[in-house]
Amino acid sequence: MSDLFQNTARKSSDEYSAKDIEVLEGLEPVRRRPGMYIGGTDENAMHHLVAEVLDNAMDEAVAGHASRIEIELGADQTVTVRDNGRGIPVDQHPKHKDKSALEVIMTTLHAGAKFSDSTYSTSGGLHGVGVSVVNALSDWMEVEVARDRNIWSQTYCRGIPDGGLIDKGSTQNRRGTTVRFHPDGEIFGERARFRPSALYRMARSKAYLFKVVEIHWRCDAALIADGDETPAEAVLHYPGGLSDFLAGAINGRETITPTAFTGEAAGPDGVERVEWAVTWPDDNDDGFLSAYCNTIPTPNGGTHESGLRAALLKGVRAYADHAGLARKVQKATAEDIMVGACCMLSVFVRDPQFQGQTKEKLVSPQATKLVETAVKDHFDHWLSGTPEMANALIEYIAERADERLKRRQAKEVSRKTATRKLRLPGKLSDCSRSDAAGTELFIVEGDSAGGSAKQARARATQAILPLRGKILNVASASADKLRANQELSNLLQALGCGTGSSYDEAALRYEKVIIMTDADVDGAHIASLLMTFFFREMPKLVEDGHLYLALPPLYRLTQGTKVSYARDDEHKDELMETEFSGRGKVEISRFKGLGEMMPAQLKETTMDPAKRILLKVAVPPLSKSAELTPDQATERKRLETTVETLMGRKPELRFAYIQENARFVEDIDV
Repeated sequence: MSDLFQNTARKSSDEYSAKDIEVLEGLEPVRRRPGMYIGGTDENAMHHLVAEVLDNAMDEAVAGHASRIEIELGADQTVTVRDNGRGIPVDQHPKHKDKSALEVIMTTLHAGAKFSDSTYSTSGGLHGVGVSVVNALSDWMEVEVARDRNIWSQTYCRGIPDGGLIDKGSTQNRRGTTVRFHPDGEIFGERARFRPSALYRMARSKAYLFKVVEIHWRCDAALIADGDETPAEAVLHYPGGLSDFLAGAINGRETITPTAFTGEAAGPDGVERVEWAVTWPDDNDDGFLSAYCNTIPTPNGGTHESGLRAALLKGVRAYADHAGLARKVQKATAEDIMVGACCMLSVFVRDPQFQGQTKEKLVSPQATKLVETAVKDHFDHWLSGTPEMANALIEYIAERADERLKRRQAKEVSRKTATRKLRLPGKLSDCSRSDAAGTELFIVEGDSAGGSAKQARARATQAILPLRGKILNVASASADKLRANQELSNLLQALGCGTGSSYDEAALRYEKVIIMTDADVDGAHIASLLMTFFFREMPKLVEDGHLYLALPPLYRLTQGTKVSYARDDEHKDELMETEFSGRGKVEISRFKGLGEMMPAQLKETTMDPAKRILLKVAVPPLSKSAELTPDQATERKRLETTVETLMGRKPELRFAYIQENARFVEDIDV
C-alpha cells in the first residue's frame, strides 16, 4: 500500500510543471469565477450588475456633480443607467498610452477614481472592480460619455472592446455618462430575467438615501407581471429622506411614540455624515434595521450598526438616570431596545471598508464612533424634550428586558402543565403548539441557515435551533468538555428529555428531531457528529424512532417554467435523463448551503411535510435491558464497533480502517 502511494505521489509530481500554471489576464478571472465578484450567477447576482452601475451614478450625485439619474429596463433585458454628472474621462491614460481612460476603467480590474479623496470624498467602496465586472459579465455593453461639449462612445463584447473610442459629435446641453448593457446568457443562463420590482425598489431606496437626487424609472410594461404594482414609469424624489423611507416601511403601524426619532448630522470634517430614522411599533411583529453606507445596502450590518446600538442604549440609560427611572432599565441591553424597533440608518464615510466584494457588511472602525457621537447627542435632546413620550419608551424597553430575563433565568418554562417544565436556550425559535405530538425540531448549522429555516418553517409545529459550526465529537471528548460545551447544552435544553439513564421520552418536547445540514461533505460531517451525539448520549431517542435526517437538494434544474431539485450528482444525472431529456437547454445551479437558499425553496424541498423526504435513523435495540435476538446482538455490536472506530479516541483504528477500505474508493475530489 505504501509503495502504491509513493508511486502515485511521484507520478503526480512529475506531471505537475510550469505549464500547469495559468495566468488569467484582463477580465478573464471574472468570467471564470463570477461568484468571487458578484456572489454567484443566480438572479440575485444578476441584479448586482445593475447595483454596480447605479452606485457609480449615485457617487456622482453624492459628490455634488449630478442631480438626475435615469434607469430603464428594456423588453430585451437591456438595462440603461444615465446620469448628468461629469462624464467618465475619455482622454489618453498617462500609463496606458494606447488606451483612453474610459477603456482602462471598463476593461481593467482595480482601475478607478475612488482610491483618492481628490475626486470622491465618499463613494461606494475602494475595490475598483465594479463596472469592469459588469462589462466582463455582459455579452454587450455600450458606454456613452457627454463631456466637454462632445459625445464619445465605445462598445464591448464580454469585456473586450468592439472597436475604438468613437467621436459622435458635439453637444451643447448634454453631459454625463450613459451605460447600456445586456447580461451574458453564458454566465446567467439564456432564460435569466431581471425582476422589475427588484430594480424599482433598488432605485427607490437610492432616492430615499440621498434626498437631493431625482431618479427617473422606466420599464417596458410587458415585463411587469399581473398583480405586480411596480409602475412602468416613475419619478423618485424624496425630500424627507429616511423619514419618508421609514414611514413607507412601517405602513401605518401603531407606534409607542407618536413621532419617530429622526435626524441627520455631519462629522467633524463636514464630509462624513449620518442620517437615521427610528420608531418602535406597538405590536408583536418583528422589527428591522436597514443600514446603508454611501448608499450601499449592508444587510449583514457592521460597525455603523454597532454605533447606533451603543448610542440608543447610552441615551436610554442617561435619560432614565436623570428622570429617576434608572432601576427600570439598569439591566436593559441594546438588544432590548432594538428587538422590536424599526430602524433606517445611512452613513457617508471616507474610504469605506467592506467585508467582501459584494459589500454586505461594513467594517470601517471609524463608523462606530461617527454614528454613536452623532446619534447620542440628538437622542438625548429628543428624549428630554418630550418626557411623556420618553417615559412610554422607557416602560416599553423595561418590559422587553423583563421578558428576556425571565426567559433566561427561569429554571423551568412550562409548555403544557406545571409538571412539565424546562429551560429554553436563547437561540431556539420554538413552535407555538403546546403538545409535543406533531411537532418537529430542526437542528441546523449556523445562523445563516437558521435565518432561512425560520422564515420557511410552519410556526405552529416547527422549531428551529441553529448550532455554531461543527459540534463537539462526543465519542472522543472528555466528560468535562462535554459538560462545558455551550452548543450541546443548548440542544439538551431544547429537547428537555435528559440524557443517558435520565432520558425520559415523555419529557421530549418534539415528536421528530430532524438534523438539517448542507448537502455537501461538511454538512455530512456535521450530521455524523450529531448522530454520534444522539447515539452516545440519547440512545433511546434514536431507538424510539424520533431522529431523522433532512434531505436538502444540492442542485436546482430549470428548463422554462419546469423546476426540479436534485439531492446529489447521481440524482441530478437521473433527472437529466428522465425529466429533461431532449427538451432544450437545462440551467443547473448548485446551492452553496441552506443559508443560500430562498426560504420558499427551503420550505418546498426540505421542510414541507407534504413534499419533503426524510430519512429515519434506525438502529437495533440499544437498551441493555432489551431482550435481543442473536442477529440483533450481532448488529448492535457491529454498530458500536463502527462508531468507536470512525469517531472514537483512537486514531490508529481510523487509519487502519482507511487502509483496509481505500481500494473501494473510485474517486476523490481534491
